[in-house]
Order: sequence, then C-alpha cells, then structure tokens
Amino acid sequence: MAKVVTFGEIMLRLAPNGYYRFFQNDQMQATFGGGEANVSVSLANYGFESAFVTKLPSHAIGQAAIDSLRYFGVDTSKVVRGGERVGIYYLEKGASQRGSVCIYDRKYSSIQQAQPEDFDWDDIFEGADWFHFTGITPALGENLVEICRQACKAAKAKGVKISCDLNYRGKLWTREQARVAMTDLCQYVDVCISNEEDAKDVFGIEAEDTDIYGGKLNHDGYKSVAKQLMEKFGFEKVAITLRTSISASDNDWAGMLYDGENYCFSKSYHLHIVDRVGGGDSFGGGLIYAILSGKSTQEAIEFAVAASALKHSVEGDFNRVSVSEVEKLAGGDGSGRVQR
Repeated sequence: MAKVVTFGEIMLRLAPNGYYRFFQNDQMQATFGGGEANVSVSLANYGFESAFVTKLPSHAIGQAAIDSLRYFGVDTSKVVRGGERVGIYYLEKGASQRGSVCIYDRKYSSIQQAQPEDFDWDDIFEGADWFHFTGITPALGENLVEICRQACKAAKAKGVKISCDLNYRGKLWTREQARVAMTDLCQYVDVCISNEEDAKDVFGIEAEDTDIYGGKLNHDGYKSVAKQLMEKFGFEKVAITLRTSISASDNDWAGMLYDGENYCFSKSYHLHIVDRVGGGDSFGGGLIYAILSGKSTQEAIEFAVAASALKHSVEGDFNRVSVSEVEKLAGGDGSGRVQR
C-alpha cells in the first residue's frame, strides 16, 4: 500500500444552504476543506495510506477539523498543534450565469503563522512514497515558502516523489511573488498539475488560440504549454485540466497528461455541477493514485478526470467516491442510472 503525505491548510467552510446567496436566510452549513486535505481524503478513500500535515489550534474547532479527516481514515498524527485560529472561507455557490463567490478569512491562522522548526520532515516522510502540496500553501507567507522548501528537500533526500498543483490564487499573492517562489519550489517537483490559467499567471506560459471564457480550447496550445513547463523544470509528467465553462452550472471537463513522449487527452464530460469546489483537488488525488498504481499515461488521465467529474456531483470539498465508481465512469458508464 502506497503512503502519500500532503501539506497545507485545512479551513472551516461556511456556506448558505443550497444555492442561496449570503444571508438570504439565517443558516449556513459548516464543513471543512482545503486543497491538500481534499487530496488526502481522496487517497484514503482509494485505500492508500494517506497522511495530512498542517498546524491547527488545540481548541474545539481545530479538533473538529482533525476529526473531519479521521472520519475518512486520514492519518493526522503529524499535525502540529498551536496558534489560535482555524482559517475560514465563505462560499456562495453560483448557478446559471451567476458565478460562485469565495471570501477568505484566514489571516493569522495557525498554519499561516507556522515556523520551519514546527515540522520534522525526516520523521514525517519516514516510509512515504509521495509528497503533495499546492501553490496555495507558499502563498500564505514567506515562512510557508521556506517550510515548503524544507519539505521538498527532505522528500528528495528520501527518494519521495513530489507533485505540485500550481493553484494560483490572486487574493493571496501577486503574480510576481508566485513566479519567484514557485520557480524555486518547482525545481524539486516531479509531477506538475496546472490548468488553463495557472501556467500563464505563474510562469507566463500561455496556450495559443484559446479563450477560456468563450468556450474555445485548443489542444495543440496545451501540448505547447506542457512541453514548455517540462523543458523549464525537468518534470517527469505534466497534467493539465481542461475546463470549458458554459455557465456556473454547466461545464465541459477533460484533461491532458504529458510524459515527455506522449500527449494523452482524456474523454470529455459534460458536467451539470452540484459543487465544483475541490474539483481540481479530486483530479490531483486521482492522478496520484493512478500513477502510484502503475496505470499507463492514458489510463492515468482517464482515471483522474473521471474522479474529478464525479466530485462535481458531490456537496462539500471532499470527494466521497470509491475506486470502483471512478473506474466505472472512466470505462464509459456515465449514464447515471440507479444502481440496483
């Protein structure tokens, strides 16, 4: 059984019921989620040994965040306790032509104030096969850039494969800050995950003849993006998610995986979205599982995209699906018929 370690921030998610706008009524759903935590949950659901590392306060809300991961079998034994608050994000889910809205309240969270000495990476990576982080985590501050750097160095020293989802967040840092930090961190990365915007925002690498808002995606352009990323950093693999946003409710969804020789595109899914937050993370979790399971490049991208397609039908950040469900969809059964 493979062991995967992820590192990042888990936040309290507060969202109006259904598709209500903020404070359209007096109720909000309280759940937890965050990029790397979402990946850990996917991998635990697929049967891997999955460990999530972060820093959380010792009070009841911090414990509730840990319990939300333990429910799925995620190993939280290396979570550092300290600080005073759990980051929060408010989500108003969009519908039709009204886009979703995320408002962050994460300043001074325990992980944002973490220091390099909080984490013993040699101990954390004992027995690990894979390490995953995203561009969201170093965006939380220079201290997190250094912590990620130390984690990557320790992982490399132990022969642990490293994946990174670029995940540019303009509300957390500037493009220039992202470029400097991620150029440094990506020298350690084996598998890079990006989307139609991140490569451009972080590294200025852009797909030609593509209009992400007008629904026009050019496959040849994305081949060029993947090749440029691989040439710049020496990645072993580059995965790119391909989203055609028809509206907040309806997207077309596919992906590409480049292994240095083959450009493999998945089948495309038309999604009627229940909840798209965590869609990219479910892709990352599916991709890591597929690669560590020895799937071919084509099989790996099909699995990752199918996993993510299913996540868009699930409320909350976490992807509550099994390997058999993903493989069934990847194999061509997307009818949605009742299972009896």
